[in-house]
Amino acid sequence: MATHADGFGLIQDIDVQLTVELGRKSMRLRDVLALGELSVVELDRLTDEPLDMFVNGKLIARGEVIAQGNRFAIRVLEIMGAGSSEPAVERRAQPITVTPAPTAETA
Repeated sequence: MATHADGFGLIQDIDVQLTVELGRKSMRLRDVLALGELSVVELDRLTDEPLDMFVNGKLIARGEVIAQGNRFAIRVLEIMGAGSSEPAVERRAQPITVTPAPTAETA
């Protein structure tokens, strides 16, 4: 008899698109065409607001940008509930401590 976990295992390797949205701005085409290299576009989100995380266009979570090594990463702060725009559970992750890997010179 197949269990729920067995059925889920069949789809775990399907590729999905994870998108993190920093913010939005509605602009007229003439304003977009006027953008230059040093232009600044102010977005609709405050600096301390969590970012939206989408899988294939569906909001699944909210998080915050962190630096991990020399790359940007996102820490998940809350997972969205099924069928609603309200979070089912708010989960605060523990801070991540990143330590550089030893190099040949320090080993």
